[in-house]
Amino acid sequence: MLSNMQAALRLVYPARCITCGDPVADDAGICTACWPEVPFTSGTCCDACGTVLQGAATVDRELCDDCMTTQRPWRHGRAGVMYQGMARRLVLGLKHGDRHDVVAPAARWMARAGADILTPDSVLVPIPLHWLRLFQRRFNQSALLARAVADHVGCDVCPDALTRVRPTPSLDRRPAAERYEVLGGAIQVAPAYAARIKNAHVIVIDDVMTSGATFSAATEALLAAGAQAVDVLALARVGKAP
Repeated sequence: MLSNMQAALRLVYPARCITCGDPVADDAGICTACWPEVPFTSGTCCDACGTVLQGAATVDRELCDDCMTTQRPWRHGRAGVMYQGMARRLVLGLKHGDRHDVVAPAARWMARAGADILTPDSVLVPIPLHWLRLFQRRFNQSALLARAVADHVGCDVCPDALTRVRPTPSLDRRPAAERYEVLGGAIQVAPAYAARIKNAHVIVIDDVMTSGATFSAATEALLAAGAQAVDVLALARVGKAP
């Protein structure tokens, strides 16, 4: 019955490319013309943040310049796309334009990029918004992504495990050192979920990784609460084109 209803809806509302609106074969897809315009992460990538690197891998664990100079508290980091061009527009549409249609394909890109760190016993934990920011935006895009990735790979998600204990200003255009200072101690594990985090393999989910300060604050809170290991997975990584 459900499949018949879906087929009927498809006739009335055909699937459209999320970037240009042209018809596509499946829901939340990208047409063949737009596909090359999305800067997916592939080939050699930094093991700590997912940014695309030039050339073939020469060691077991390749790192970008940022991750060679900045100690990351998490174990591995992955990203679905680079924060450039078409991908940047899609991320901004999700974050500020209520483009929830981006969530489903974004989850597939993230699941593909994080295939080697996502396991059935992983617990996905989104970066939290302070309640004032959540009230203004009405949704947490990181929580939407976390739920969609969890559904895609069949693992657990704990959307309220982390809490932002104080409001923080926008980090746009702030240097990395200031970002770390602003976020120091701002994210903590919610006491109600401390037992769920203890001894767990946690993967922190966010829409964009820039300096890594937000992921660091979350990771440190999770490790302090007894997480066995923490990896991070972003939809998009800010970085230079390879």
